[in-house]
Amino acid sequence: MKNGKIARMAGIALLMAMIVVMQFIGGMIPPVGGFSISLVLIPIVLGAAIFGPQAGAILGGTFGVIVIINCITGADPGGAMVFQANPILCILVVLAKGILAGFAAGAVYQAVKGFNSYLAMVLAAIVCPVVNTGTFVVCMYLFFIDVLSAWAGGGDILGYILTGLILANFVPELIINVVFSPAGNLITKTVNKH
Repeated sequence: MKNGKIARMAGIALLMAMIVVMQFIGGMIPPVGGFSISLVLIPIVLGAAIFGPQAGAILGGTFGVIVIINCITGADPGGAMVFQANPILCILVVLAKGILAGFAAGAVYQAVKGFNSYLAMVLAAIVCPVVNTGTFVVCMYLFFIDVLSAWAGGGDILGYILTGLILANFVPELIINVVFSPAGNLITKTVNKH
């Protein structure tokens, strides 16, 4: 029993470290549509599938903390604008989107894995970026409309959301997650056997 808890803690810690490294490396990739494409959703989905929704929430929260650091330091210029507009609300939104995305991925995986583990992984890989981006877009529209307007260059905000946030950012993240699903399913099956 004690070894199982230690292995769980070590596994979650390893995935947290991967998230930190991947998020900082991802920050070095030139942004698409003004935003960096996040690769960290892969270890979030993987951890949520292996260790459950609570672990997914922890991993999503880790992602959120790194994003907040990037917002505060200006490493993420768009995030810095949101932070400057309302620091506390920015922190809450960034943490909420990560935590909810990780938790939702784990909950979906748990709900479907008994039926078909591959389908569970694909659905978790879809749900994670949908919740992450969906929460972000809704919160930006509700609380940071002025920042959205600035990002859109004073133009059509809805058009910017569709092209800049969804087409240029969300769609590539979704594709990356779904493409990783078969490998994630294999890793999850292997880890759960031991």
